[in-house]
Amino acid sequence: MLMTELLLVFCLVGAAGALHKQWIPDTNYENKTNWDREAVPCGNDIAHFPAQRKVSVFVETTHAVLEMRLPVDGEFILNSGAGFYVVRGKDPGCGAGVTTKFRDSEPLRWFNPALWQAAASLEDLQRGNFLYSVHEESVPCLQDDVVFKAHSSFSMDTGSGQSGVSVKSVSVLGKKFESRSEFYQYLSSRSGQLQFQGPSAVTVGNQECGDPSGCDCGNSVNRQQICNTITCDSPSCKKPLHPAGHCCGVCGAIVTIRYAAGFNLQTYSQRIHHLFLILPKYKHIQLGMSKVFKSQRLMGVIPFGTSPEIQVVIVDGEKGPQSEGLARDILTDARSHASNLGIAGAEYLTSSGSSSDQTGGGAGMVVGVVFGVLIMITIVVAAAVLIRKGIVRIPSSLPSLGSLMRSSDVGDLDGSIDHGFDNPIFDRPNMLPDIPGVYGAAANHSISMTQTGVHFVNPVYDDSETDLNA
Repeated sequence: MLMTELLLVFCLVGAAGALHKQWIPDTNYENKTNWDREAVPCGNDIAHFPAQRKVSVFVETTHAVLEMRLPVDGEFILNSGAGFYVVRGKDPGCGAGVTTKFRDSEPLRWFNPALWQAAASLEDLQRGNFLYSVHEESVPCLQDDVVFKAHSSFSMDTGSGQSGVSVKSVSVLGKKFESRSEFYQYLSSRSGQLQFQGPSAVTVGNQECGDPSGCDCGNSVNRQQICNTITCDSPSCKKPLHPAGHCCGVCGAIVTIRYAAGFNLQTYSQRIHHLFLILPKYKHIQLGMSKVFKSQRLMGVIPFGTSPEIQVVIVDGEKGPQSEGLARDILTDARSHASNLGIAGAEYLTSSGSSSDQTGGGAGMVVGVVFGVLIMITIVVAAAVLIRKGIVRIPSSLPSLGSLMRSSDVGDLDGSIDHGFDNPIFDRPNMLPDIPGVYGAAANHSISMTQTGVHFVNPVYDDSETDLNA
């Protein structure tokens, strides 16, 4: 019980900052799983290494062998006092003697989540206090310290990622590399070339996470390589969940927390432990907490960026589905103490199909609608300004507003057009009196009717203008 509680608290405390991630496999001579007969060769045996295998083998103690067949390219890293010797005659404790082959397997992949163990500190790695994480975060993240066991060697394929592999530090054979140039020199050495194989370069020197709300792992760009190493089991639940950063469906619950200023991931994770995970009913639960980035969509359709959220993944343990109860407890606590914790909203979804209403969901929807309206207004105003300045022109095939209005005024309305009242002077030119000297012979041409209206010449204005010119 105590060990389970320690495991859970360290899991949550480590979520806020850098973790220590340790490579599990090794190429040690003393590891019986590295031999095809599942036994370390002894004095009557022949130790056989495949000729074409490039391997770095760590030898911790002395060993007796009858014969040793070495590869063309490889190395033994001997611990202090370690070595080999040949027994004269028969080794009484060895048996009849066999040929034992060192397993000829391809270098294991850096991006395989099953080959890493994560802990909050080196002490936790030694105690076995390992953490649960989604697949992308099981592989070393940008801010993590990578650890290879001190008395151990290995052979790994660093993958084919174009971006390479970048971490905070790497510890090999008890030496910690934090300087990029110093680690590059080690990679150029014979041991480095045998241990780190593959086209992707491993670099160190990244900074620790300085954001109290946590930092992005940075492995989303390597998702395809990570998921290619995973074989997913068939979930036992009806509606498996798919957490961000995970390659397979899981049975349990996902709590999504939207945070505001003042939120601290480490403080909040400690709160979750002290309030809930110490309870006996939740002791078989696996819980991982991390910062993820969720895609945002305007009106639910148009993508316009991402927003950071805290994802709490709760996986059901061996005692059956208990994740929904824990998710409900976490959500109730978030709603009750949102302002003090810096939580803007929260929701959960379970593999049984149940879900919660979003805390602050109404406010979020209002903000979304207002934001959408402001964008539409901005687009309309910008278009009007561009058209007014002549930067954007309306196609000539489209009628203007003025022409549409005129067309509606003088169009065929299936009847005569009402011109208002008759003006006997201007509407009927032949009724003008024949006043010599005023209209003269041009009277018949002083008034004209066109489609757009009636026009006339003012003879008084014209005569006066003639006199002044004279």
